[in-house]
Amino acid sequence: MTDQATHIETTSGNRGLQFEEALIFELDSPGSTAVDLEPPAHDKDRLGGLRRKGSIGLPGLSEPEVVRHYTRLSQKNYSIDTGFYPLGSCTMKHNPRLNEKMARLPGLGDIHPFQPESTVQGAYRLMDTLATWLKELTGLPAVALSPAAGAHGELCGLMAIRAAHQAAGNDHRMVVLVPESAHGTNPATAAICGYSVESIPGNGEGRVDLDALKSRLGPDVAAVMITNPNTCGLFENEARTIADAVHAAGAYFYMDGANFNAIVGRVTLSELGVDAMHINLHKTFSTPHGGGGPGAGPTVLSEALAPFAPVPFLVHDSNGFHMAEHAGDKDAPQSFGRMKGYHGQFGVFVRALSYMMSLGKDGLRKASGDAVLNANYLRVRLSEELTSSYEGICMHEALFDDRFLKGTGVSTLDFAKSMIDEGFHPPTMYFPLVVHGALLMEPTETESKATLDQYCESVLALARKAKRGDTASEFLSAPQLTPRRRLDETQAARKPVLRWKPEPLKHAAE
Repeated sequence: MTDQATHIETTSGNRGLQFEEALIFELDSPGSTAVDLEPPAHDKDRLGGLRRKGSIGLPGLSEPEVVRHYTRLSQKNYSIDTGFYPLGSCTMKHNPRLNEKMARLPGLGDIHPFQPESTVQGAYRLMDTLATWLKELTGLPAVALSPAAGAHGELCGLMAIRAAHQAAGNDHRMVVLVPESAHGTNPATAAICGYSVESIPGNGEGRVDLDALKSRLGPDVAAVMITNPNTCGLFENEARTIADAVHAAGAYFYMDGANFNAIVGRVTLSELGVDAMHINLHKTFSTPHGGGGPGAGPTVLSEALAPFAPVPFLVHDSNGFHMAEHAGDKDAPQSFGRMKGYHGQFGVFVRALSYMMSLGKDGLRKASGDAVLNANYLRVRLSEELTSSYEGICMHEALFDDRFLKGTGVSTLDFAKSMIDEGFHPPTMYFPLVVHGALLMEPTETESKATLDQYCESVLALARKAKRGDTASEFLSAPQLTPRRRLDETQAARKPVLRWKPEPLKHAAE
């Protein structure tokens, strides 16, 4: 598309074959319907005068209009199935279709949590097999499958830690230490669990300042939460030393396992001294991600914390499998209780186990290695023009800062928006907070060298353009080739339009 063509206005609002898609309520044509039904011949009113008198408020559209509307909406959805998605710190991982097929098998897709246990022994065995894989891959002896997401898994781990301290008479331990390189959910989870949160600074290498951590440990500290690999894309090399110091101080070592995909098959958590860690199945073992779920965040626990695991959990005896449903019963005498209804996201369990069994332990090890290799390929190639935040090899994501844009008049946001015009979803911006103007890129293990090269060449070309200094205005107005131009992000954040209203809005987000 030429620059001149970019600015051509059309009467319809459409651009070529890209349609300007209105909301379905705005497409309303009163009287139009997709289906015509005759009114019942002898409709007896059994509502006692409560029958609706006004319009139900649904838009009137014909069947072709409905089909075209939703088809066009589906085409506007940029996803991992339509293009490269280098979203660092929150992996958008390819989901093999085999997993979906397994999850939809009769007997799995239509299972119900209220079925008698005798009819779901196969499902219980599947969950037990998944738990066995997670315990084998982490080296920890117990796992709680029920947490519904990563942050929920964090809460599960901290509640187990709190229960363990209470059982030992250590109720006074009410402080959780969280390094500044940890995921943002860590301090939030500790706070919602009732703990006071204190931050531990990082060192010049983007890792935990070990001396600062050791100096803060004391009799009031309940746990330390460390994300490893951390949000700077770096492995915490002193994890074992940290664990030993934490244990010597009478506290527990929680490891955020959201980035487990970088080390699965290569690091045994029990050897690092980990007491609890949640696992984001969607990041490490595929399964769908985004849109609010369904998710799953199983939490592995050390021998010291295993007795406090939440119900329900599986018990296997001579009669087969059954669920321990109630804290305090003989199967769960020290459980801290229940976190959610039912038994976890079974469909996600099926997908994750399908992924594990199709790759095998050696395949999972190769996948983590490829993820790290791809990230370092980006780091090295893009360092030709971008400024890498830390020296040395990164893990599954490459971190850059905005020093390469200094004096250009282009911000990290402008640069990322320009990547949309190049056909790429922007990476994570301004996170982690410890790096100024951060750009965090995670390619995952499934992208080809050709895709990575195309991405690198586009990003490098943008960087060179910004540095030439005469095109800053183009960056400031990016994206220019999308149906919607750059949003007013302040309005979008503070006055979001969450639903359509009949009245014209004075302060729309755009």
